[in-house]
Amino acid sequence: MSIRHFKSLLDINKKEFIRILDRSLELKKLSRQNQLPDSLSKMTLALIFKKNSTRTRVSLETAINKLGGNAVYISHLTSQIGRGESITDTGKVLSGMVDFIAIRTHEHNELVELCEVSTIPVINALTQKFHPCQLLADMLTFYEEKGDFEDKTFSWVGDGCNMCHSYINASKILGFNLKIATPNGFEPDISVLNSASDTVELCDLPGKAVENSDLVTTDVWASMGDEEDHERRKSLFKGYQINQNIMDKANDDAIFLHCLPAHRDEEVTAEVIDGKCSRVWEQSHNRLYTTQALLEFLKEVND
Repeated sequence: MSIRHFKSLLDINKKEFIRILDRSLELKKLSRQNQLPDSLSKMTLALIFKKNSTRTRVSLETAINKLGGNAVYISHLTSQIGRGESITDTGKVLSGMVDFIAIRTHEHNELVELCEVSTIPVINALTQKFHPCQLLADMLTFYEEKGDFEDKTFSWVGDGCNMCHSYINASKILGFNLKIATPNGFEPDISVLNSASDTVELCDLPGKAVENSDLVTTDVWASMGDEEDHERRKSLFKGYQINQNIMDKANDDAIFLHCLPAHRDEEVTAEVIDGKCSRVWEQSHNRLYTTQALLEFLKEVND
């Protein structure tokens, strides 16, 4: 049997996506009742991180710990990866020692290479191309409050980055309409766009992208690895800020999401991110429950 990995959202179908979301809600309830199961008892998750992390690392470590397992953190600065050991050799070694691998790295191809040799499930904890674990939490936040995704409209304003790519994937799977507004030259990858041409629309202005939207979201203007380009991007992205005037173009009950960390009064104003439409804190907490559900899912489909 081939191993089911989680390289992107496209590794699951709609039924499985909803299954993960429903299980996330169950685990959220059980957590509040202090009745979580030991569903991952004696299982170990290895975390290979080449990029900084707060929410992803904490959610992965805490998720498996609360379900009876444990996590091992592997920094490229203190492991043999930092001395040149290949990701494929590392993957072959870890496959005989642990039960899951999560990798956070720059190049998406490195994740793909790891999946090709790993005999245990591999989770994309972020690459430059996709951030699927975050999207599980984003979709849970909307699902819990609003219900079904069909006939809903989501808006992405800002850089056509890995988060934007994962929103495109989510629209393809769940069937919501996604409107995207980016500065010229910062559009999402054309191959990712083409895969969801029936559900995605590119807009020339942020206001147009947000009209009649049920969910508005963005990300920092300079993602990890783009920091040296920050000042130039601040000038180019100035008109793509999510402020109250932009939010007023969305539906009255629209929610605002941000994967965090946020730069207040840059890509989003403090008024919006700290305002009544914002769900960013619930969104960040949901990372724990969706990660737990994902780990359980990967265990079950690979048994």
